[in-house]
Amino acid sequence: MEMGFSLSMDFAKMSVKITAVSKQLPPFSRTTEEIIPYLKTWLVGQEERFQRKVLKLFENAGVDKRYSIMDADEVFRKSSFQEKNEIYCREGTVLAQKALEKSLEKAKLKPGDIDFIITVSCTGIMIPSIDAYLINALGMRQDIVRLPVTEMGCAAGVSGIIYAKNFLKENLNKRAVVLALESPTATFQLDDFSMVNIVSAAIFGDGAASVILSSYPDEEGPEIIDEAMYHFFDATHMMGFKLVNTGLKMILDQSVPDTIAEHFPKFTYPFLEKNGLTIADVDHLIFHPGGKKIVQTVETLFGSLGKSIEDTKTVLQKYGNMSSATVFYVLERFMDKNLPKGDYGFMLSFGPGFSAQRVLLKW
Repeated sequence: MEMGFSLSMDFAKMSVKITAVSKQLPPFSRTTEEIIPYLKTWLVGQEERFQRKVLKLFENAGVDKRYSIMDADEVFRKSSFQEKNEIYCREGTVLAQKALEKSLEKAKLKPGDIDFIITVSCTGIMIPSIDAYLINALGMRQDIVRLPVTEMGCAAGVSGIIYAKNFLKENLNKRAVVLALESPTATFQLDDFSMVNIVSAAIFGDGAASVILSSYPDEEGPEIIDEAMYHFFDATHMMGFKLVNTGLKMILDQSVPDTIAEHFPKFTYPFLEKNGLTIADVDHLIFHPGGKKIVQTVETLFGSLGKSIEDTKTVLQKYGNMSSATVFYVLERFMDKNLPKGDYGFMLSFGPGFSAQRVLLKW
């Protein structure tokens, strides 16, 4: 009886922490100013007023610079889905490996120290998934548990954190890595002059990030206090990709910001109240910067409550929206700040489904 009681006490005290976050940017980059000449060439033959509208949209998207796994010449070259996807597979694997290696170095770990690997991506197709290549390249454990997540879009990064946390809370002295790899530029549709294609090109960029989590009691980092998903009913039309002959065609409904605002009280307040908190108790907002309009919507909602999302805005400005990886770029900024013990962080991202994924952190 005593041994059973002691064991249950150990599990009751067990916590899951985020111990390291590392980003990895692709080799190519262009400022918005440098992209404009490419846009002008691409828009030749389009109505003049439409051309002005597109250029203005890029200039006002809140993104100063974006990175890519391919140079702008390749992005704007007429090529097949197969050609673009081959670049995604080749360059994405390199990018993901660098991100993982950097996070292992930060956490002072070896590849064999990881028990569970979750890879998230929605901007290309790889079978076997990228984790298989990473296991081989880094000589990771042969019994490592694998989970590739492909169809959750921008919300997949936080979703991966939720899956990792649930694995680790049942397994003492284990570690997990969540690796996000995205290349929205590989999905750009050269012959599509719709506003959806243009808006996505204006706000998205490429990037990778790696997050290490641990259930070792002596390892440091913000603890995951709670996590939850929130599904918006009958909203599958709002965001996603449609697979067409030329690749992955973006679906992005203009109602997204208003829908987020409408549901905001439902996915925020009850989640915090369940943990004995209000928004006033949250010290740090770690939000996925979906785009300028979504950022403005969230800023209006939280700004009225005296909260700042400056780090979210800065990440959008410096890198653009890198889909699932972007929220980890925001998280890394907070991890690097050496925050006071006891501070709370609220992590939030939105994605196809439509859904809102939430994680509550405590430093």
